[in-house]
Amino acid sequence: MNQEEKKETLKETTKSVLLQEDESWGEFIRTIFYAFIIAISFRTFVIQPFSIPSESMLKNLMVGDFLLVSKASYGFSKHSLPFSLPIIPDKIFADDVQRGDVVVFRLPRDPNTYYIKRIVGTPGDKIQVRRGELYLNDKKLPRKQLDDYVREDEYGREERFQRIEETMPSGKTYVTFDISYCPGSMADDTDAFIVPAGHYFAMGDNRDNSQDSRWPSSVGVGYIPEANIIGKAKWITLSFDNYSALWEVWKWFPEERRERFFTTIK
Repeated sequence: MNQEEKKETLKETTKSVLLQEDESWGEFIRTIFYAFIIAISFRTFVIQPFSIPSESMLKNLMVGDFLLVSKASYGFSKHSLPFSLPIIPDKIFADDVQRGDVVVFRLPRDPNTYYIKRIVGTPGDKIQVRRGELYLNDKKLPRKQLDDYVREDEYGREERFQRIEETMPSGKTYVTFDISYCPGSMADDTDAFIVPAGHYFAMGDNRDNSQDSRWPSSVGVGYIPEANIIGKAKWITLSFDNYSALWEVWKWFPEERRERFFTTIK
């Protein structure tokens, strides 16, 4: 092989290597793009993770719980999409929300904020709280007093909560917390609410520490439009009691609440 042929062979080899490198980078970028689309689609239409920042659903949900929300439980609206993109008209594949369901929704007055509460009233229901007890369509929900929940706060002082099991007409039961009855308060003695069509009424399980549908939408939640409900809270995956972020691994131990790992939300 003469010198000219060697040069030509070297050029072809170099060109081939460059072409392979270009193809490799292109394949890599395509793979990343497809993975991103799959992840966004899964989060939008199947399962979305959330964490609990407040005690409004104590003790069913606690600060530091990480949970999964089923996005397909009630259908999809624009609020199911990132940034509430107005791509989906009204609601598609809609299914009814049931009394007693724990749902995640976008706050009506600020759709960028997510709330989690328990649905206690569906369209047409009459809801009222009298002396701290919940009435549905003028009938008091059956209640069962359980042992108190006692804990120490961050200053070492004892905190005591009444644990009360409520039962919906469907037979679904769940446990609520109450500190004490406060006569005349907006939480314990409310007006009668008639839930409008296409809306729902929600309350936190920690009844004395939840700003929910008992308050008007200008300061609380008010009635929740059906389209704002994005999914049903289904499972707790992990739980840590030191307010650590999921990625702050060095803060996890020994603060994990292992008894709550991979449990179903009731």
